[in-house]
Amino acid sequence: MTETMLMPVVQVPAQSPMRRVLLDSAYSVSAFLLGLLSMVVVVTGLSAGLGTVVVAGVGLVVLVATAYAARGFAHVERLRLRSMAGVEAPFPAYLRAAPGAGRVRTLLTPLRDVQTWLDVLWCVVTLVTGAFAFAVAVTWWASTLGGLTYWFWERFIPRGPDNTSLAQLIGLGDSRSADVALQTSIGLFALVTLPFVVRGAAAAHAAVSRVLLCSRAELVGRVVRVEESRDSAHRAEARSLRRLERDIHDGPQQRLIRLGMDLGRARLQLADDPERAAETIDAALAQTRETVEELRALSRGIAPPLLVDRGLAVAVREMASGQSIPVRVDVDVPPLPEAVETAAYFVVAEALTNIAKHGQATRADVTLAVDEGALVVTVDDDGRGGARITAGRGLDGLRERLAGVEGTLEVASPDGGPTRVRAAVPLG
Repeated sequence: MTETMLMPVVQVPAQSPMRRVLLDSAYSVSAFLLGLLSMVVVVTGLSAGLGTVVVAGVGLVVLVATAYAARGFAHVERLRLRSMAGVEAPFPAYLRAAPGAGRVRTLLTPLRDVQTWLDVLWCVVTLVTGAFAFAVAVTWWASTLGGLTYWFWERFIPRGPDNTSLAQLIGLGDSRSADVALQTSIGLFALVTLPFVVRGAAAAHAAVSRVLLCSRAELVGRVVRVEESRDSAHRAEARSLRRLERDIHDGPQQRLIRLGMDLGRARLQLADDPERAAETIDAALAQTRETVEELRALSRGIAPPLLVDRGLAVAVREMASGQSIPVRVDVDVPPLPEAVETAAYFVVAEALTNIAKHGQATRADVTLAVDEGALVVTVDDDGRGGARITAGRGLDGLRERLAGVEGTLEVASPDGGPTRVRAAVPLG
């Protein structure tokens, strides 16, 4: 079996108070109408399908048609949740028949889908919460409009000799002014509480709808994101390992081979030509220093002991002090999980490496701060710009590494500069 992809979740923007009240009211009133229609269709379909299931093929076809009808009603409700209730409502991944499946298996696929049966269950129970939301919204609107206009239409109410007003029943007197004052007070109270009451009624119905129609989709979405993060982490580690192996082979390994040859030649020259031997040894020493510098540069791709022992702030400052240009570091973070600190360290290391190799910058600024549950790493430089996230290059590998911890990477680098690399790593 295969599943459809999850549609993107849309966050409904904030509404003005009046618009919010009208949307909540419309959502609550229409909830009863949609609930009534969906329950009638689905209950009728289930009854007819189960009742005719003994008839070859007829009952199953009716049940499948009912399942698709339930999906349709659920789809409408998810649209209402997003556009009217103002909540997130992801669309689910319905089960689909695998390619090459037979006609009967393809036909019966909806009956084996968990989300489809949750849609059916919602169609059955939604009438209860929909009726509650409808009753509350209509009652409060009627109380508001009726109470505030009672002073006008009260005079048209026919009154008999035994008529007793609400004001008289509660001891406020039998005068018209007392009756109008009481009804107006009720209208004012209903008006003041209207936004909260209709919001509560809409939220109660929306909560049931979200649990049945969206919670499984959210869970599946989280599982998919975790799997993608894990795959991204594996790809990033594999890519980093291959690059490290290639760099060691092309750089330090070749230098060490040459160093061994130079020392061997110096040993042979030592007895016959000490001056040339000294020159060879000097060249070998220079080769040794270059090898050490290259190994130090490569070690930035591996979490240094300083990061593990003394934390992110010290490791970043130590890295910045070894750059060829001035780097200002502003780190204001508490102790963080090891995975978060490691990811942040690699962001700074890759950004500073790119600045040194390609940026032609005269200065750089590194800022690390915690903001809204995430560690935000920002690296700015005044270089020539033009940095891009290109497949197979350093920034792409960094993006893959961040995806492994559910982080994000943004690069703003117009031609001519300046360049900003910004990464956000969730703390939990």
